[in-house]
Amino acid sequence: MGFKPGQLVQEYGWDDQVDEAFREAVEDLVGSELLDEDADDVPDVVLCWFREDDGDLVDALVDAITNLADGGVVWLLTPKKGRPGHVTAAEIDEAAPTAGLHATSSVSACANWAGTRMTTPKNGRR
Repeated sequence: MGFKPGQLVQEYGWDDQVDEAFREAVEDLVGSELLDEDADDVPDVVLCWFREDDGDLVDALVDAITNLADGGVVWLLTPKKGRPGHVTAAEIDEAAPTAGLHATSSVSACANWAGTRMTTPKNGRR
């Protein structure tokens, strides 16, 4: 997923359903703990855990990019198809531009979670 040592990674939407092994692997790769959603730092990457019943996806994405560094990346992590809380690709594709983001690729992030990589448009931020 492109994590690099020294990057600041902020996390939104954490709860006891997230994949702790994935979180620990990211911390090991970047060499520091994940920042919580109340941190004032400027992250290079944001992990946004989101489930269907978490509210409005656009709002969650807007919150996630509030402090994002220029050229930063948002990884939207949603339950895989067939898992409780699954969010459809159509919902993600609809929410991304409204939030000022562009969905660029999708991956299987871990056992139960899919990841959608999102960036800000090249022609200017939000």
